[in-house]
Amino acid sequence: MLDPTPASAAPAAPPGIVFAAARLKLPVEVHALVGSTENMTGAKAYRPGDIYKSLEGKTVEVINTDAEGRLVLADVLTWAARKLKPDYMIDHATLTGACMVALGPYRAALYTDDDKLASAYLDAAGAEGESIWRMPLDTELRSLLKSPIADVKHIGGRYGGSITAALFLKEFTEETTWMHLDIAGPAFLDRSHRRMPKGGTGFGVATGVRFLESLR
Repeated sequence: MLDPTPASAAPAAPPGIVFAAARLKLPVEVHALVGSTENMTGAKAYRPGDIYKSLEGKTVEVINTDAEGRLVLADVLTWAARKLKPDYMIDHATLTGACMVALGPYRAALYTDDDKLASAYLDAAGAEGESIWRMPLDTELRSLLKSPIADVKHIGGRYGGSITAALFLKEFTEETTWMHLDIAGPAFLDRSHRRMPKGGTGFGVATGVRFLESLR
């Protein structure tokens, strides 16, 4: 369970899932990784047009400095794939406003190439009453991430922004079975909705725990 944590968005789902799994004594090995960093300006801050070298080795052209979370998450994904070698690698991220444009504030987007994993996770979400919608990893949009000066750009443009963000992350997952949950909408609400409170909602914890229970 993975979580990039820029200053403006700190979903607590992965640690919550691990704590719950421990208290329930689920017979599975599960790790929560939090990629946390300062989000401040300074002499060493990156700028549009800079080239960032990722842990995976790919170079990334910086387009918009507000999209720092996906750079952090990219390295966390690579580290987890190489060091932990998990059966499943699932990230929760308040990654894009585009996801909220597409699905509204109460539903998360799910991205994966693995149909079995997607089905199991959607079943868990349905059982727990959390709204998650599977979105396409549309490879035709991969061309929007092409860069003339680096291996990849970290933003694909205005259209399909949630999809291209997921495609960017996929570049750093190695060969691991991976799923991306864009929880930008339901992670933090300005008013209560159903069982979700105002403020930080803990969205995704119940689904994650139910999914882990299904692995027993």
